[in-house]
Amino acid sequence: MPFLNISFCNFRNLRNDKIDLLSKEVYFVGENGQGKSNILESLYYCAYGNSFRTHLDSEIATHGQKDFSIKALYQNSSESTQSINVYYENSKKRIEKNGKNIHDRKELINTMPCILFCHDDMDFVTGDPGRERFFIDQSLSLYDVSYIDVIRKYRQILKSRNLLIKDQKFEMLDIYDMQLAQAGLEIEKKRKAAIFKFNEIFTKLYFDITRIENVRIFYEPSWKEIDDGISKRVPTQDEVIEILKSKRDVDRVMQTTMSGPHRDKIKFVKDGMLFVPVASTGQRRLIALLLRVSQAVFFSQITKEKPILLMDDVLLELDPDKRQKVTAMLPEYDQLFCTFLPGEPYERYRHTTTKVINIKDGGWYE
Repeated sequence: MPFLNISFCNFRNLRNDKIDLLSKEVYFVGENGQGKSNILESLYYCAYGNSFRTHLDSEIATHGQKDFSIKALYQNSSESTQSINVYYENSKKRIEKNGKNIHDRKELINTMPCILFCHDDMDFVTGDPGRERFFIDQSLSLYDVSYIDVIRKYRQILKSRNLLIKDQKFEMLDIYDMQLAQAGLEIEKKRKAAIFKFNEIFTKLYFDITRIENVRIFYEPSWKEIDDGISKRVPTQDEVIEILKSKRDVDRVMQTTMSGPHRDKIKFVKDGMLFVPVASTGQRRLIALLLRVSQAVFFSQITKEKPILLMDDVLLELDPDKRQKVTAMLPEYDQLFCTFLPGEPYERYRHTTTKVINIKDGGWYE
């Protein structure tokens, strides 16, 4: 589902109003602060209906403006032209797909599946546990729309339960405990299965690049497995309800729910020992990069579809040998969009059909 072109109005100080993208590979070349990442942001915005750089749509409009719009044309698998239009006007967002209003952003998920590589991916390795959970949830959401529904349901139940705790209405928690256990166990089940499959990809990729064996992603659910003396198993719904009840005194003191999937931890281990604390900065950066490569491979294996890759200056800090190895590990893609500084050896990676677009002061030329 390649992008054909994208047009802008008052988006992030981009001066030109349209850019043609009909090429399997497009390289955006320019100094820092010229607008390369802004273009990738616009592509991501059309794919998912939000930004990867801010949660506030009001920050996206060109300085001095309050509204903005983006319009993208793309070609689906049957080679018919489709459109996504985004309008932000009077502090409200409206999204159209083929001329019809979209009321839920999940309707966009499988339209133009973009995998984003950016500097903030380091948060998935060294950031707080919430960022690590976000990465796994995002990976699942790329192909499983039902997961989006169960996550939303869980968060709403959790919000209601936390309000009851703050209001000291503990006698009303039983019904929410049952609902939280049901939705939470479904999340735990899906996360566990996804990480198992993910490790089959990630561990091999990390070894192929570094020759370091057995680096894996370890999932530690908040509702821990039950050891029945023979084997370990996932707790039942009734057992989770008892866990929630046993922690109510702690919840009362902390004024929030202290157990559940929102407290799950995701760690990187080697031979069962924590790896990130002893890893070098370069090894940590490589973990972050290969997580995204794994995400793209994982998506392709599950859906049998080719993703669109957005790579925002992520190859800068790798030596030439690792750059070539990483690019060789990318799955087959519909399109690849990369940003480069002018001095980078991007000529080594380009093909005869690669389009190179120079970016300066929010404008561009080929």
